[in-house]
Amino acid sequence: MSAQTIFDKAPIGAIVAWSDGTPQPPARFNKKLASWRTSNSSGRLIRKQGARGIGNISLSASFTLHEADFGGGGVIAIRVHRTFSLESRLQFTLVERPANGSVRVFDRAGDDAELVYLATGEADAREWLTRHGYPGAVLEHVTADEVGADSVEGRTAA
Repeated sequence: MSAQTIFDKAPIGAIVAWSDGTPQPPARFNKKLASWRTSNSSGRLIRKQGARGIGNISLSASFTLHEADFGGGGVIAIRVHRTFSLESRLQFTLVERPANGSVRVFDRAGDDAELVYLATGEADAREWLTRHGYPGAVLEHVTADEVGADSVEGRTAA
């Protein structure tokens, strides 16, 4: 599916994979494999931003995926996010929708909100918030309507 379809149909919290269509190189080619993974990976959809303008500059709509965390000892040192423009030529696949009854934890209210945690339920979300702060956090329940929307672009989605 296209980036536009992901932007329009995929719910925040979904797992989305992207690919440039090239075959994966053998594992023994470390540099080629690392380069291939730049255009072929997956992540959790954490943000959608509509088109916006800053002065004379016009920015197209985009979405952001959380690809990975790196760190140790329970401390995240680096968080990898990928932002894709709706003009991206990559192909996207909706791998997994958030489960019915799960709770999205956003860092703040409004259009610029970003998903910081996908909890299994409200108790899990509140417990996570006690450990992680986010004083302006907003909780949003995943509804059955979102989970039941299994037809995207005429195909069955995960």
